[in-house]
Amino acid sequence: MSIVEEFNNYRTRMNDKILGQDNKVIKRFWSLDHQAYQDGALDHKTKELLGLVASMVLRCDDCIRYHLGTCYELGVTKDEVFEVFAIANLVGGSICIPHTRRAVEYWEALEQAG
Repeated sequence: MSIVEEFNNYRTRMNDKILGQDNKVIKRFWSLDHQAYQDGALDHKTKELLGLVASMVLRCDDCIRYHLGTCYELGVTKDEVFEVFAIANLVGGSICIPHTRRAVEYWEALEQAG
């Protein structure tokens, strides 16, 4: 199983468990998160790229993988992703380098999965 499949399967399984508890606050928060990334003054692609930068600076590997997967689905190019990596490293500093390594590995897995 690839790292992409493993991540997506785990995320889906755990999200189903969490949302299955029918907690109103969690459901509302997750709905707000989903709505925030929809087209508005900024398009979905731009918002995902912003989310990717924020996730890298905050050093959340799960978030990085999620945003990379969505960016890939939206047709973001490798060059665009590397510009995001550059901004994240500039803003976040050298602490982002290990996350950039893992992000590149995940992006390559997305490309291989096609």
